[in-house]
Amino acid sequence: MTQPAPGPAPRLAIVIVNYRTADLAIACVEALAAERERVGAFDVIIVDGNSGDGSAEKLTARFAQAPWSDWVRILPLDFNGGFGWANNQAMLRLLQRETPPEYIHLLNPDCEIEPGAVEALLAVIERDPGIGAVASQLLEPDGRIAGSAFRFPSPGREFVRGVGLGGVGERIGIKPSVVERRDAGPAEWITGASVMFRSAALRQTGLFDDGFFLYFEEVELMHRMTRAGWALWTVPASRVMHIGGASTGVASGAQVQRPHPPYRYDSRRRYFVRANGVMGLALANLAWLAGKVVGWPLRLLRGKGDAGVPREFSMTIRLCFGARREDLHPSIPQWDEPPGRMPAWSVK
Repeated sequence: MTQPAPGPAPRLAIVIVNYRTADLAIACVEALAAERERVGAFDVIIVDGNSGDGSAEKLTARFAQAPWSDWVRILPLDFNGGFGWANNQAMLRLLQRETPPEYIHLLNPDCEIEPGAVEALLAVIERDPGIGAVASQLLEPDGRIAGSAFRFPSPGREFVRGVGLGGVGERIGIKPSVVERRDAGPAEWITGASVMFRSAALRQTGLFDDGFFLYFEEVELMHRMTRAGWALWTVPASRVMHIGGASTGVASGAQVQRPHPPYRYDSRRRYFVRANGVMGLALANLAWLAGKVVGWPLRLLRGKGDAGVPREFSMTIRLCFGARREDLHPSIPQWDEPPGRMPAWSVK
């Protein structure tokens, strides 16, 4: 990867991980040009996760000339190590610069930022040194508000998820997973689709655990951050339209969904072990199973279909019940670790 041009070190860097979404990544970067006029110079690193479809070449050609070449770098990888691992490769390089950025903004390529989105995140994170990360408000493609701030997974919320009927959690006193806010404020964890981290927080807690291929990696990192005393805030004034599942084909929120792949279940299992221990995984699984038992007849009585339930049930039983040996060991790069180590999930 080409080193930045000489000049004052920007206080912000933005990392975009691409996997077979080159056109979306190009549009994402082009929208960022106006943000540089608002907040001052920043660097962008586009990481290509070994797309194998010509993405790296297309991105390189698009941004090879000035003015783009002054602030956009392409980092092609020779392995598809997943979301967390790919972001780590850029963040390690940024944090090891002679003058590293104070903030690192991770932005999905399938995000279209509204004007002022980056400025709004910076305004919040800069005013309070105790904030470790801030995240945007995501929007569905039709403009509806999408979930962007959340409470950590728990046995109670797994029970509610297992039941699969709205209003159950409220009736039994379990707060919902999604946190809704009109103004900037704290949440337990925040979306990884558009999140700005304080570099000092990453240096203290480490980067993404690369035992995760995809899903739950940001939840686990933010769980570590909150344990270390960092606050995490959602910033509704930073608005970003998110096309969920552009790389994976598995949509999110109100968008049409395909069945979750096996690695999603592996990640759920690893998260509960890493955050809550083996007993925490067992309690979450038992609560989810109890929710399924309670919810199945209720859904039938209400005429609710059970499409996808048999697959989810079988995959959860097969892949999530019982911790694996690899789940017992963290694999968290520290900021000064040389980049390039293979992710733990790939080493069996």
